[in-house]
Amino acid sequence: MEIQIDGRRVRYIDEGSGPEVLLLHGWAAPAQTYRLIIDHLSPRCRVVAPDLPGFGGSQEPAVPFSVDDYVDFVLKFSDAVGLKSPLLIGHSYGGRIIIKMMNRPRLPFTVPKIILMDAAGIKPKRSLGYYIKVYSYKAARRILPMLAERMRRKTGSADYRNASPVMRRTMVLSVNENLTPLLSGIKVPTLLIWGENDTATPLSDGQTMERLIPGAGLVVLRGAGHFSFADHWGQCSRVLDSFVN
Repeated sequence: MEIQIDGRRVRYIDEGSGPEVLLLHGWAAPAQTYRLIIDHLSPRCRVVAPDLPGFGGSQEPAVPFSVDDYVDFVLKFSDAVGLKSPLLIGHSYGGRIIIKMMNRPRLPFTVPKIILMDAAGIKPKRSLGYYIKVYSYKAARRILPMLAERMRRKTGSADYRNASPVMRRTMVLSVNENLTPLLSGIKVPTLLIWGENDTATPLSDGQTMERLIPGAGLVVLRGAGHFSFADHWGQCSRVLDSFVN
């Protein structure tokens, strides 16, 4: 399905009926990536999953988006498709958006519960070597642009290398924002699902979220990685059923 938000095309999935679920995907992993979750819940829930601007079938934003810009988008989208009381599920970058959203003073809908899967939002501790690379790249970009481009291709993450200029800047705006101080502002029942071997958002992030989000519970999927729900779908689906029901 498609809809226009702020004059730009947004593609989304809207399946099933019953209690509402809004699923927000991770970076460079559009809504179809989460078919396991959508197909599992849609027989008894209305599951809505948009491709966020710049991913999947949705157009890029005209300018780089911050996390707050994505929150604004999700609120406009939710109003456009008529969501009133959605349970929120966010994986990776989608979790980052939910953390920010749940700290807004007033939301246009009620949120009964949230599920954060291998969620982003905690800024990692960086080594001295990391900052040397960053500042070397910035200096080269000002003085020797061709050298800077070679450095970017060699050292940047795959997500960064594969992104357009607008989405690269969007990524930078996001990863440099530490949402740890906002975790205590989440006041609804929260389930955390994490892969034991997640290297993108390590298990220590999930443990921090469990400690700082009031009443949160953490389920660790042993041996799973960043897409823990897919690595151990049988266990994950049972956990989802228990919490959603």
